[in-house]
Amino acid sequence: MVGKLAAVAIGGNSLIEDPKRPDVVHQWEAVRVTCEHIAAMIAEGWSVIVTHGNGPQVGYILRRSELASEQVHTVPLDLIVADTQGSIGYMIQQSLDNALRRRGINRTVLTVVTQVRVDPADPAFSNPNKPIGSFMTEADARRYEAEGWSVMEDAGRGWRRVVASPKPQSVQEINAIRALVLNDYVVIAVGGGGIPVIRDDHGELRGTYAVIDKDRASSLLAQQLRADLLVISTGVEKVALNFNKPGQRLLDQMTLNEARQYIAEGHFAPGSMLPKIEAAVEFVGMGGPLAIITDPPNLARALRGETGTRVVPG
Repeated sequence: MVGKLAAVAIGGNSLIEDPKRPDVVHQWEAVRVTCEHIAAMIAEGWSVIVTHGNGPQVGYILRRSELASEQVHTVPLDLIVADTQGSIGYMIQQSLDNALRRRGINRTVLTVVTQVRVDPADPAFSNPNKPIGSFMTEADARRYEAEGWSVMEDAGRGWRRVVASPKPQSVQEINAIRALVLNDYVVIAVGGGGIPVIRDDHGELRGTYAVIDKDRASSLLAQQLRADLLVISTGVEKVALNFNKPGQRLLDQMTLNEARQYIAEGHFAPGSMLPKIEAAVEFVGMGGPLAIITDPPNLARALRGETGTRVVPG
């Protein structure tokens, strides 16, 4: 492995820049732009492992499956997560390979279909709070709620469907991922937080109805690989206190103690910014040197300390 290792987590929503244009051609455009920034990191000497979200995409596929249920079989949620690992991974593989080749860099980029174990007794299964799918009005949300959906308001941006989001415990394919990283492959792993699996009473792996938060899974992966940096890419340049409220304040840096205080004070929305802050805190709290939260266009500037929000020990 050459250079320091950075785990770069791409947000599922950042792959759909305009919610009114979620179709695949525009997702390709967003992926290509994001991969240019990641390629620039690699050109500067970083070894990179890429993770990504899939919340909007999972929601679309799940709804498509429901709408077509009278004609074709439905698709369980764990298979939908696996599907998006393949499709989004493919988009990142191709886009990042092209971006690297334009810089004269010959590196193999590949996707590892990744299972992540969760605890079947995790309290999240009785408290769904992970948004998936598109934003909708409260009226539409209440109508779908009457059909059996769980819904919630998402950080002032609209209403969304929610599913259980248990805490990731271990990455099943960690040894293979580590070997690939050490041999200079650019790996895409734990897509969408990983396919959530449990061990049944016979000790066998089984998928479960949930979506793991990709930032928490990315933090776990970064810890297990002893990464030098965790980058959480999202839709905003910097983290804010009192987001979209009077007195909003952008943060350049947080120590661990400050981040924990802000979490306790309720500054970050569940299902939105809160998991990102918690993921950064977990990584730095377990010995990681630095975590950065920013949007894709500002990735290079954030690495130089010019923007973004940095989470540091202390």
